[in-house]
Amino acid sequence: MFTVLAVAAMVLVTGIGRAAPASAAVDVAKQVLIGADYSQQDLRGATFSLTNLREATFRGSDLQGASLFGAKLQDADLRDTNLREATLDSAVLSGTDLRNAVLEDAFAFNTKFTDVLIDGADFTNVPFRSDALKTLCASAQGTNPVTGRHTRDTLGCP
Repeated sequence: MFTVLAVAAMVLVTGIGRAAPASAAVDVAKQVLIGADYSQQDLRGATFSLTNLREATFRGSDLQGASLFGAKLQDADLRDTNLREATLDSAVLSGTDLRNAVLEDAFAFNTKFTDVLIDGADFTNVPFRSDALKTLCASAQGTNPVTGRHTRDTLGCP
């Protein structure tokens, strides 16, 4: 009986067996994570800066406030992803799937967009260079299922 009480006390004092706090954000900056599967995960505030995420899957994940600065996201799946307030500056999105993603208030001024799928994406309040905006407007269509906003309207397309 004494042993059981001692072990229980040790667990309470040291926190052994306790889950990591919810506020502990993932930090995998400068890693090579080609083909990684981060689908359906809570990744709020995560750091993926300068990470190679080619062909990675984030489908349905919450990346609000995450840093994807300079990330390589070629052929990555970001469908149905919450990217509100995320930093995508200097990231490379080529063949990236952003369908139905919410990027409201994200920062993507120097982001490279090539052959991205953006049907239903919401880009409300996202600053873009004029060349990127022209590229995005050329294929913008659909309505975001979460915000109800039309993709073309969120980009300010003519």
